[in-house]
Amino acid sequence: MISPAQPGQTARSPYVRAADYVAAALIFLQDNLLLREPLRPEHIKPRLLGHWGTCPGITRIYAALNGLVREQGADVLLVTGPGHGAPAIHAALWLEGTHEDYDSNLARTGAGLRELARRYCAPDGFPSHLSPAVPGTLHEGGELGYGLATAFGAALDAPERLVVCVVGDGEAETGPAAGAWHSNKYLDPVTGGAVLPVLHLNGYKISSPTVFATMTDDELTSLFRGYGWDPHIVDVTGDPPGEPLATAVLDAHDAIRDIQQRARGGQAPQRPAWPMIVLRSLKGQGAPAEVEGRVIEGSFHAHQVPLPDVREDPRQLRALEAWLRSYRPDELFDANGRPVAEVLSGIPEGGMRIGAQPAANGGRLRHPLDLPSLEPHAVPLPKGPGTATASPTRVLGGWLADLMETTAARRDFRIVSPDELASNKLDAVLAASGRAYSWPVEEYAEDLARDGRVMEMLSEHNCQGWLQGYLLTGRHGLFPTYEAFAAIVDSMANQHAKWLKMSREVDWRAPVSSLTYLLSSEGWRQEHNGYSHQGPGFISNLLNRKSTVTGVYLPPDANTLLFTMERLLDETGKINAVVAGKHDAPQWLDLDAARDHCRAGASEWTWAGTAAEGGDPEVVLACAGGIPTVESLAAADLLRRDLPDASIRFVNIVDLCSLAPADRHPHGMPDGQFRALFGEETPVVLDFHGYPSAVHQLLHGRPRPDRFHVRGYIEEGTTTTPYDLLALNGTTRHDLALTVLRHLDPYSGRSRQLAAQYAHRRDEIRRELRRTGVDPAEITEWTWTG
Repeated sequence: MISPAQPGQTARSPYVRAADYVAAALIFLQDNLLLREPLRPEHIKPRLLGHWGTCPGITRIYAALNGLVREQGADVLLVTGPGHGAPAIHAALWLEGTHEDYDSNLARTGAGLRELARRYCAPDGFPSHLSPAVPGTLHEGGELGYGLATAFGAALDAPERLVVCVVGDGEAETGPAAGAWHSNKYLDPVTGGAVLPVLHLNGYKISSPTVFATMTDDELTSLFRGYGWDPHIVDVTGDPPGEPLATAVLDAHDAIRDIQQRARGGQAPQRPAWPMIVLRSLKGQGAPAEVEGRVIEGSFHAHQVPLPDVREDPRQLRALEAWLRSYRPDELFDANGRPVAEVLSGIPEGGMRIGAQPAANGGRLRHPLDLPSLEPHAVPLPKGPGTATASPTRVLGGWLADLMETTAARRDFRIVSPDELASNKLDAVLAASGRAYSWPVEEYAEDLARDGRVMEMLSEHNCQGWLQGYLLTGRHGLFPTYEAFAAIVDSMANQHAKWLKMSREVDWRAPVSSLTYLLSSEGWRQEHNGYSHQGPGFISNLLNRKSTVTGVYLPPDANTLLFTMERLLDETGKINAVVAGKHDAPQWLDLDAARDHCRAGASEWTWAGTAAEGGDPEVVLACAGGIPTVESLAAADLLRRDLPDASIRFVNIVDLCSLAPADRHPHGMPDGQFRALFGEETPVVLDFHGYPSAVHQLLHGRPRPDRFHVRGYIEEGTTTTPYDLLALNGTTRHDLALTVLRHLDPYSGRSRQLAAQYAHRRDEIRRELRRTGVDPAEITEWTWTG
């Protein structure tokens, strides 16, 4: 029997008391989990890890959402931004029985609770933040700032879904979180669900106050109204009676439904003020107010482990026991450790439980894309390689427009981009779907639509968060951006790669669609923007991630780009970077040849080399990337003309990771294929789109990797012409031909003569372009002569 609150006690509900108790017990206890005997040092974990400070707020939010689900049947997905509040989520999942559904060892018994405590922050157990092994989650929160954008991505094209996002007040200080508040202007109340942000205002970060804690209610209200929200401030410090948070959540749900019903009835509000909640609580609410002269509850001392020396300090041990017993666990759990009926009475049942939300295991909801045919968009080459020109991304844009059409009914494909769709020549998609924007625009604007599935915002963080939330809830998408600025989301890509890697190790997680970046406006053609835009480092970042979840592709023309994108948009469980040019350029392979080339990952282009088929060449001239392919072919053209007797094999690499040994990367080509392309002792001159170190990293473990002489971007740049930018980095056709000559017969008279001739012409072109400001026609109008 749950006794009523006594004078001086708080009005915490039995559920909240139980959830707070379990969360605290997970941090501190390894035995005597329900305090059936006096607390002793041996009951305490030898390593105390976790974050208590945010947990009490999260348990109260979870309790309020349970009530919303029970009373309104709401379809709730919870995104927890402050992911280090994991003990609170584990407590909720254990109490509602979701943990037990996935693992009978975590049953709602004393033994199950002890096992949960054993696994929390233990080797091979649950980390201190949320992870893919935690049911009901799609965002770990370990790196702060991305929860709100992810929540919006999860709400898109899910009209009945309510995504509740807990935003920590420390997290809210980050730039990505600040930008994400504007996502409400992209949400269509007809085709989309809703996001209910809860700013958890508990006052402190690790060791100092948060910015938001220093703001008055008027300042907070003004700020969020300026963002376009309708903020409601709820104060639960002291756990006031009447459950004001539950009331605020129900009121917010009513307001959301009103906006949606009006919009779906044809009366969409011009500037819908979606509700949000500012939840004011004490940091670590419920912890001891003070121990040994140190304030804990309501201070930064409650952020992580409030009593860090409890195992060694008898006074802290007594304080911990008093704290835990204040929840009266004997009233909350029966003799077998099962939660009593009063604790469970407010929890939804079955599939309505928040932890059982299907969208949190979005791979189970995923349907394969209805991919359109490539043939109508392929660039024909009736007269052979190099005889047609096209913009690879413009060609791809036509195919993506078809994809937008084929996915119109299901609405499960989106493109996110930092206002670069037209710049990257992908604007054909706008004929099939407009740019999403739900607020009125009075000035001149093109292609805006409330229900658009193209999302453009000058925040790479928002784009990434939107797309992650969309993919993780079972949909598909593409992220085109400028190559140099992809690095802005390096850290987000890292975290998503870790999530995907860990998801593979959780047997009940179904794979989600791969996240694919299309990196156009590539660094080698950013000569007008200058040094700041010249950066191919995103490739290197991905190569440092787990090989099972990453891929890097450098299609050399439009047809290889088409086939690459068709494959990757049908793929699951990966992060891929595709680097492609947007400018008109020579095309090399027809669609059938492109398919064969991409399936191989790398192949010999016999039409470009001079080596006898099946024989051992003197040198292999290889390339990876659109611009390197042009320069390498131009170098091969020079050598075919000037040194026709030389035996040179030409190899193009489209799947960069195929260079790795097969035991180090799943894309690594077998040893026999590698030897057939590159030989065993043959010198290889390889022109690469990115940093040379990325290729050397992949070649580690291959025979004689020192014979690979890799040219690439070496961090030299300025505002100049395309040829000059190549020359600054030693990757012009003349530099490549010079390097090949050094590995043929450098001492022959003909080699010395050609080397001097190529170097002279390179330097002459550089002098000339400084006078004219443009590259000469022999560079800009070069075509493959065969």
